[in-house]
Amino acid sequence: MQSIATEIIQHLPRNNEARRLFHGRGRALPGYQDLLIDSYGSLIWVTLFAERDDDWLQQLAELLQTLLPQATTIAVRRRDLPHDRPVLLCGELPDKPLAHEAGLNYQLRLTAGQNIGFFIDMAAGRKLVREISAGKKILNLFSYTCSFSVAALAGGARQVVNVDMNRGALQLGRTNHQLNNLDLRKVSFLPHEIFRSLSRLRKLGPFDLIICDPPFAQGKNFTAETHWPKLVARLASLLAPAGEVIACLNAPQMSATDLRSIFAENLPNLQEACCLTAGADFPEADPERGLTIQHYIRI
Repeated sequence: MQSIATEIIQHLPRNNEARRLFHGRGRALPGYQDLLIDSYGSLIWVTLFAERDDDWLQQLAELLQTLLPQATTIAVRRRDLPHDRPVLLCGELPDKPLAHEAGLNYQLRLTAGQNIGFFIDMAAGRKLVREISAGKKILNLFSYTCSFSVAALAGGARQVVNVDMNRGALQLGRTNHQLNNLDLRKVSFLPHEIFRSLSRLRKLGPFDLIICDPPFAQGKNFTAETHWPKLVARLASLLAPAGEVIACLNAPQMSATDLRSIFAENLPNLQEACCLTAGADFPEADPERGLTIQHYIRI
């Protein structure tokens, strides 16, 4: 447990902000590639991708209670089991848990599905969107629970169109806007499959900024290697003459260089303005295979 403690001490939560405390999935912390630990105020959320015995979990709980005295609830979600519900190591699940980030709030759903409705590793992307959104008309593809949309409207976006197949996620996205007192007249939520809805999206465009944050895989509707080139090739018809694209890749079978090559081949008139990673809270043994956030500008 000492190596876990050492890592957590370097990433202690600030104020009430959401923060990754331990990131084993990057394989930079040997022996713990199955372990993630996140802090959401008084809630500590542990994610496991492999089985750990009860004694080990009890030791982890004792360590977390020592290092994080503000924590009243410690819960474990097993991602290696398809329908696992969180196991409580201490406390009770809060009724309306929230992630707090940069003055904004996002609703968490702790018992529905394997994801809790908020990707803590995308903070750098939300910050970028908030910084460049003023006055822009934005298309948010694979919007999930619309955290990019919340950040965009908080940054002064003129309009945001959110598109995702998951109606439940979009409903939670609407709640996220309401939590932050954002004007719902400036935002729409379209429960569509993206490739089948291109003609409708063209009618709603053109867009000053398009955000692409697809999942690792979405059945037959999206697999990174097959569909990223198709997606990028279709952006040209949706993008304004001086438009921008933010592309987020978190698929180990593809690298940051692979994504650049896809843009160079399919949208050669875009120039990369910057490339971001998830940051120091997310150490990666191979940074090329970790989360990459690439910002392109049409030239």
